[in-house]
Amino acid sequence: MTDVLIVGAGPAGLLLAGELRFAGVDTVVVERHAQRPGFCRGFNLNARALDLLARRGLAERLISEGWQVRHAAFSGLPVTLSLAGTHTDHPYSLGIPQTRVEEILEAHAIGLGADIRRGHELRALEQDSESVTATVATGDGEYRVRAAYLVGCDGGRSTVRKQAGIDFPGTEATRFSLLGDVEFAEPEALPFGATTGPGGSVFVIPRPGYVRVITTDRQPPADKDTPVTLNQLETAVAYALGRHIELRAARWLTRFGNAARQAAEYVRGRVILAGDAAHIHPPAGAIGVNVALDDAFNLGWKLAATVCGTAPAHLLDSYHAERHTAGAHVLANTQAQVLLGEAGDRLGPLTDLLTRVAGHPAGNRAFAETITGLDTRYRMRPDANHPWLGRLAPDLALTADDGCTRLAELLASGRGLLLDLTGGSAVLESAAGWADRVDLVTAACPDHPELHAILLRPDGHTAWLRTAGHGHADGLHQALQHWYGPAAPCDAASAEAFPS
Repeated sequence: MTDVLIVGAGPAGLLLAGELRFAGVDTVVVERHAQRPGFCRGFNLNARALDLLARRGLAERLISEGWQVRHAAFSGLPVTLSLAGTHTDHPYSLGIPQTRVEEILEAHAIGLGADIRRGHELRALEQDSESVTATVATGDGEYRVRAAYLVGCDGGRSTVRKQAGIDFPGTEATRFSLLGDVEFAEPEALPFGATTGPGGSVFVIPRPGYVRVITTDRQPPADKDTPVTLNQLETAVAYALGRHIELRAARWLTRFGNAARQAAEYVRGRVILAGDAAHIHPPAGAIGVNVALDDAFNLGWKLAATVCGTAPAHLLDSYHAERHTAGAHVLANTQAQVLLGEAGDRLGPLTDLLTRVAGHPAGNRAFAETITGLDTRYRMRPDANHPWLGRLAPDLALTADDGCTRLAELLASGRGLLLDLTGGSAVLESAAGWADRVDLVTAACPDHPELHAILLRPDGHTAWLRTAGHGHADGLHQALQHWYGPAAPCDAASAEAFPS
């Protein structure tokens, strides 16, 4: 029996495989496609995704290969949102093909020992109180895999979600668009960005050797999965612009809509959902792959601790609680952008109001952090009002006896982290019973002298901290127990002896 079977080798499945392997969890990934597709779905990693990937040392290589865009658009508003001043270590979006992101994540997971099987398709699953049994098909027949847990990272039409009987409530698509990676017969036929004509608009994104063309699908077929043809895209472009643009050499043609759905349960027994299997939404803001990575990062350490037997009973349920709420926010944000984009004169006063709010520095920052997920804040126990609590801690510059480092480097192992920044030892001594699950480190933080100690979950979110006027030892013990379970018996006495 394997520990975890992941279905789907997209960004969520590959990042999750690496997270599980950090903890030594036996991990198998099955992917129905024998090879990675020859087209690229997206070209964007946002600031939140880069911050998370940096906590595992995965961001720098991606950054070195991509291009930085220091602003974001809020669809439906005639504004450009600056990412300067937002709460992030990476105040930009990174232009990089999703295919390249997948290659780097796959190499990372394989390097840690993940078993990735391409051309292996999940056909059915059954679960009981102890395991999940999956039937997997290959070109040579079928075989069965028994796993302690199964995670569906297999997209919006998720077989895992359907087989597990998890409801997928939401709204049907009411409008559809056509997308094609093609070539223009006349290379300069249309410029970058939107070109408006009498029948609509056409959005063009130049890519090396081709262009991505997006326009409205005025007459989608009854079966929305019917393949798109080059002639259909060419006809739709001609209708929008009122003139013919010759297209050729199609690399990828597809149709997408504005449906918004979210799984009722991210965790059902021993079956778990992440990424598009858990939520679909309009493509406004190019947020999809970023939310999928966020799901995987939140889930990985929790599932690993559950498999290894060190997790408190509620830990896996907290994945649903935290990411279902975050997913609902994404659905609301993207739907709002679509509504504003389609509103016309009817919602003109609202558009004007939001445009003026976005023009204010504080409003600009709030909009930018909302649509990129930088405002993500999880509820912590014990709850408190410090602005860092529950949020991803910034990548602090630290000094220790062995030299300088950064907070992200200390999280690269995938473990929890308790930092004592006062030079004393009492805080770390009090946490000795959790040293098998949490790294205990003494350092100094010159940029934040008011910060005395901080406890981070493996995903980098602040679970507890102490400043000159905030945080107590009993709160530290509550946080450690809540996220990591009881102290090891041999050290429980020293933990209890620490004065509150």
